[in-house]
Amino acid sequence: MSELLTAPLKQPAQRPKRLLIYRHTRLTRLTHWVNALCIAVLLMSGLQIFNAHPALYWGEAGADPSEAFLELGAEESKNGAESGFTRLGSLTFDTTGVLGLSENAAGEPSARGFPAWLTLPSWRDLALGRRWHFFFAWLFAANLLIYLSAALVSGHLRRDLLPGLQELRPRALARDLAGHLRWSFPQGEAARRYNPLQKLTYLAVILVLLPLMILTGLAMSPGMDAALPWLTEIFGGRQSARSIHFISAGLIAAFVFVHLLMVLLAGPRNMLRSMITGRFAIRIENPHGQV
Repeated sequence: MSELLTAPLKQPAQRPKRLLIYRHTRLTRLTHWVNALCIAVLLMSGLQIFNAHPALYWGEAGADPSEAFLELGAEESKNGAESGFTRLGSLTFDTTGVLGLSENAAGEPSARGFPAWLTLPSWRDLALGRRWHFFFAWLFAANLLIYLSAALVSGHLRRDLLPGLQELRPRALARDLAGHLRWSFPQGEAARRYNPLQKLTYLAVILVLLPLMILTGLAMSPGMDAALPWLTEIFGGRQSARSIHFISAGLIAAFVFVHLLMVLLAGPRNMLRSMITGRFAIRIENPHGQV
């Protein structure tokens, strides 16, 4: 009986405590959502423009599909039926139903590079697609300029996105990559800041891919070509600029896909709240050292 009286009482399990921190400024949140809208419209309207000639070349000229390094199209098979194909270099893939040949509004097979549900507008209208694309391209460029200017002035670019030398060491990057592959996300104080792979990815998108999209888009403009002929030359020709523009768009689309996947896995409610209100919840240690 005395042993029971002197035995230490078990502490009740405490729920993890959460702390709301201010993670994103109002300007960051605003430019993020404007950027998201612009990228969605630009990708879909860009595919509408691409469908007018679904092939990519290097150099100045681009009219002969046999010279293309990428081509989407449709051809008649041996049994007389049409099939869609994607040709990349010397490799040809059957992509019937998605790329090269897909159903139109009437449910009939129709030869077109990308399917209607991926283009803006969904019907064939090159002029309207170009108007959507050009308007949102200028909005996109202005939005990026505002974000970069504010990030430089406020120190956000240097403080939050520029990785330190310790973070760039191979061992640190490998550890961070392993954590991502295990779907393990930072907790506690570590969640206050971006991890090395996030920093490198965001810098690559913000400082390389997005400016490259803008510059190659300008290089394809006849007006800009007349005013700044050197812009087309640095990309190796108009068709090279078009190809780099398309490849950059594909990399940005891949980034968006991975970004959305990470948001879903890390907790969409918390992530969306941080990008809408600026407040991000992190778990903190309780007095007993538990998280």
